[in-house]
Amino acid sequence: MTPTDTAGNSRSPAQRAIFIGASAGGVFAMLELAAALPPDFPLPVLFVQHIGAHRSQLAMLLNARGPNLAVEAQDGDVPSAGTIHVAPPDRHMLLEDGVIRLTRGPKEHHARPAIDPLFRSAALELGPRAIGVVLTGMLDDGSAGLRAIKDCGGTVVVQDPTDAYEPSMPRSALAVVEADHVVPLAELAAVLLRIAQAGDGERPPSSPPQSLRREHAVGVAGGAMENLKQIATPSTFTCPDCGGVLFELDDKRPVRYRCHTGHAFSLRSLAATQEQVTDSALWSSLRALQEKEAILRRLAEVQRASDPASAAGCEVEADQLAAVSTALRGLTLKAPSPANFEA
Repeated sequence: MTPTDTAGNSRSPAQRAIFIGASAGGVFAMLELAAALPPDFPLPVLFVQHIGAHRSQLAMLLNARGPNLAVEAQDGDVPSAGTIHVAPPDRHMLLEDGVIRLTRGPKEHHARPAIDPLFRSAALELGPRAIGVVLTGMLDDGSAGLRAIKDCGGTVVVQDPTDAYEPSMPRSALAVVEADHVVPLAELAAVLLRIAQAGDGERPPSSPPQSLRREHAVGVAGGAMENLKQIATPSTFTCPDCGGVLFELDDKRPVRYRCHTGHAFSLRSLAATQEQVTDSALWSSLRALQEKEAILRRLAEVQRASDPASAAGCEVEADQLAAVSTALRGLTLKAPSPANFEA
């Protein structure tokens, strides 16, 4: 059956496509790229920007900036040459059976939409016909997915870290995959056009590793535990998103974790997310201690006339809590910033 777009128009599935991921600084980078791409660009572009669940006008901004159409992706869309398909808020964007699929699947790197799910689906769907691009961003979402594209014979492009607004994502990608092109943003449009016009070249088809199929299934389908047992080992860490046991994947480039519900983290994103959880727990503990101190002081005030001994005991305990609160506040203020987990 021939796929159709959301307007019901029949279209042929894309034979090749460009998949781009970005985080911090990515909006400005993508606006510059959209303006530089020539009209009637010969391949579809699927783009994930870390936007969370917030309303986004990114597709409208890209559409106004460049000569090619930019649209917010809808489930069932067929990727079209000369069109930039933008992942919508709070949905992972995948490519399956020639069409775009949107899912509210488990977060990866504490993000939805995330880059790795799109890149993995691209590797499985298109193999050597997939072109993966990592732009500016913090931490390392996209690194594992870019490696999947490379392992399946696809082409890998990374923004030069020295040129990126946030160099961590490009630098992390280059640490785990040998890029075919490392270029500054100003040269990216020309490089992508050359790749698009060159065709598949001499890259032979490559059968996707079974581990990649199993990991992809953990995020998008059932049977997560059965798949995890084949590709990962239980760790001593718990998932900061759901509290489940995290399994460390056998593939260590980069070191990554998944829980049985599908949440995924690299070691870096796990550290950054855990810092947020720890910060919240510290402030909640401080609030509880201060509230208990206030209650004890009020109790001492009420008991002072009728039961001086009990009142004195409440004051002593309140003073002890005040000292603990002061120490805890000092620790809370000195807690590391997520930026400290950057490369």
